[in-house]
Amino acid sequence: MVNMTGTPTLTVRDATPTDAPACARIYAPYVTDTAITFEYEPPTDEQMAQRITAAQRHHAWLVLEDADTVVGYAYGGPFRSRTAYQWTCEVSVYLRSERRRTGAGRALYQALLPRLAQRGMRTAVACMTLPNDASLGLHRSLGFEDVGVMHRVGHKHGAWHDVAWAQRDLTPFTGQA
Repeated sequence: MVNMTGTPTLTVRDATPTDAPACARIYAPYVTDTAITFEYEPPTDEQMAQRITAAQRHHAWLVLEDADTVVGYAYGGPFRSRTAYQWTCEVSVYLRSERRRTGAGRALYQALLPRLAQRGMRTAVACMTLPNDASLGLHRSLGFEDVGVMHRVGHKHGAWHDVAWAQRDLTPFTGQA
C-alpha cells in the first residue's frame, strides 16, 4: 500500500502458513548469529508454518508488511503447559535488521496485545536475553514491568547468558478468571 504522499504504508495483519518462508528468513539470523533466541538451528519453512498455525489456534501471530513484503512478525503463545497458566502468554517480536528501532516492533505489539486480550489472555510475559537494551526499552515503553533476571541460564556461541523477564497486564485485574 502507498499513502497519498506516495510513501509506503505499513500493514499489520494476521499471519497465515504462507507467510512461513518470510518469517523463517527473518528469524534465521537471530538463531545463527545471536543469543537473542536460544534455538541452535533455524526452523524450516514447514516448521515455521506449524508454529504459525499453532499460535493462531489460541493466541495470535501477526506480520508487518511494507509494500506486500513481510518485514517483521510478532506472536503470542503458551507461557507454560499447566492449566493454571492458560490466561498467561509469552510474546516475542522479530524484525528484519533494517527495521529495528524504526517503530516496527511497537506497531506489531500495539496490534498483538489487544488481540491476545480479546482471546482471553490476562497477562503477557516477555523473556529477553541480556544484554539487549533495544528489547528492554521497547517492552518498558509498552508498559511491561521488569520482574527479574535469571543468571547464566542459557549457553550459546560459547558463552553463558542471562535472561530478563517482564510482564504486562492485558486486562484489568478483577481477581476472577
